[in-house]
Amino acid sequence: MDDYRREIDLGRLWSTIHEEARRDAQQFPLLADFYQQQLLQHDNFGASLAYILATKLSDDPFRIDAWHAQFSQLMDSDPTIEAAALKDLCCQLQSNASIKDHYTPLLHFGGYQALQAHRLAHACWQRGDQPLANYIQGRVVSLYGVDIHPAARIGAGIFIDHAVGIVIGETAVIEDEVTIFQSVTLGGTGKGQGDRHPKIRRGAFIGSGALVLGNIEIGAEAKVAAGAVVVKPVAANQTVVGSAARLIGAAKLDASSAENKGNRV
Repeated sequence: MDDYRREIDLGRLWSTIHEEARRDAQQFPLLADFYQQQLLQHDNFGASLAYILATKLSDDPFRIDAWHAQFSQLMDSDPTIEAAALKDLCCQLQSNASIKDHYTPLLHFGGYQALQAHRLAHACWQRGDQPLANYIQGRVVSLYGVDIHPAARIGAGIFIDHAVGIVIGETAVIEDEVTIFQSVTLGGTGKGQGDRHPKIRRGAFIGSGALVLGNIEIGAEAKVAAGAVVVKPVAANQTVVGSAARLIGAAKLDASSAENKGNRV
């Protein structure tokens, strides 16, 4: 991924997506209605994104239009949602050599869609609409296997690859241009309240299966290798690897538990 960089004309991105969708709709008639509904019927990127997410998150096919209107209203009231979504899309297109067109992440990538759904959930959370935020979070978990608390703060230009198994806690902060692979946990250490989740600074890289636990900082441009378990801060531009469990004490049983255990046959 580091060696690949495709230039994207942001000013023409939506018109390019339309041109590609029209071409592919003609070439693959079975997909013509799909392209029409998801992309071609919409005048701009924001309207298309709101519709795509509405079709995914709606609890009832007959309520897709209502959810589309709800998501469009959220995006109109907070232009940073669409701006961040565009930067996320450009990041995917610039960094992922497997993408040959300009619309595949928008239509098909669970990580990209889960992240944009989180942006809507976060907007609801910030407005005090927690039931809506929690509903969106729950649907994202069911659809994509991605669990991001609506209160988590996430920047723009985020590259989430594969995405399945990602968990991001309530007080986590992810700054711009961060890369996160599948099965990453940005979690707590058992503290029940307060600021208890990681802060991932600009340009950091978190490899697949990594666990970053507690209110610690992963510095700008730092790298956490796949499978690493990190419980201490990582300085900017540093790389950390590895995981090793160590004994910290014997488990203690209360009297009733010990008695019950002794009575088992």
